[in-house]
Amino acid sequence: MTIENANGNIANRLSVLKSKIEQGKVEKTRAETNLESFTKQRDEVVAEMAELGVTPESVDAEIERLDVEIEANLSKAEELLNG
Repeated sequence: MTIENANGNIANRLSVLKSKIEQGKVEKTRAETNLESFTKQRDEVVAEMAELGVTPESVDAEIERLDVEIEANLSKAEELLNG
């Protein structure tokens, strides 16, 4: 291999690495932007939940309680309609 070929090969390899680094920077910026957006959305949802008296930890229990309440009200409505 001649020195020119070796230098060209090194330059090509460095160019590929530089491109990959730049691509990584773009992907990192995109990921950081997405994280910021998702964090903002999560905070908005948690705030809305707090207005409804629910926390992320209690939401499953609240859904179950509402399911039971809906079922009871449906049964009562059916009973009233059936006389």
